[in-house]
Amino acid sequence: MKLAIASDLSGFPLKEYVFNHLCENHKEIELLDFGIESPDEPKPFYEQAGKVAQAIQRGEAQLGILVCGTGQGMTIAANKYKGIYAGLVTDPLSAERAKSINNANVITMGCWITAPVMAAQIVDRWLSGSFTENMDSKRDFIIEAFRQVQKIENDQFK
Repeated sequence: MKLAIASDLSGFPLKEYVFNHLCENHKEIELLDFGIESPDEPKPFYEQAGKVAQAIQRGEAQLGILVCGTGQGMTIAANKYKGIYAGLVTDPLSAERAKSINNANVITMGCWITAPVMAAQIVDRWLSGSFTENMDSKRDFIIEAFRQVQKIENDQFK
């Protein structure tokens, strides 16, 4: 599996921590690091979100992680791309539910909000989950809800 990761200047320290965590603990994942590479070369959140979103759209990556100050800007920008289902996550439960209920192929985090150790737990939980996992009693509803979101997306992204 390939995972794309990026940050803006505000998210850089947490992105670096998460990248290193993934390298050390998820060797089965090929990482595509879209930067930033240094605080001396900042890029805006909307540009960085687009790099990850487009990598997923092109099939170069299956999943993505975006980090900015709060995670909100990255979430908004990433969700402007068709086929991207980005969820802002702040803890392992929200990461699990982003995958199991919303089929999120991108998660976003805020460096000003999330401690590095928590970010590692978030990423691990999100990566270990799957769509509708542990949702047996609601599986049909969740699948239909996702289809309806895709229908809205197809109607709006012409």
